[in-house]
Amino acid sequence: AEPDPPESTPPSSGGGAPGERPSKAPPLARTSEIPVGGGKVFKDEKVVVTQPEKGDFKGFSAVCTHQGCTVRDVSDGTINCPCHGSRFSVADASVTDGPAPRALAPRGIDVTGNAIRLT
Repeated sequence: AEPDPPESTPPSSGGGAPGERPSKAPPLARTSEIPVGGGKVFKDEKVVVTQPEKGDFKGFSAVCTHQGCTVRDVSDGTINCPCHGSRFSVADASVTDGPAPRALAPRGIDVTGNAIRLT
């Protein structure tokens, strides 16, 4: 009897798939994109990432607690909503200027090396 033809051999297992950690989400941002004392709004993800002090990154919901508008930007130490002028602290998202009734909700982030990911 002849051996099986080569095309019927089983595929080899353990071949390295591209991407070492497929479960990791792509980075939301690089740490260099988030200014110290400021932050950046990611409208599609509805999240704002701040860096109140060098190397200390925080994630918060970008949805204003007043009427659900998405905050616009981060400047002068506050996260700013364009709809009714609410402002939130970059350090803890507490309300610094109303009419928002409460702080922005925290959002989990993971900082590994220079990559920031949502958790």
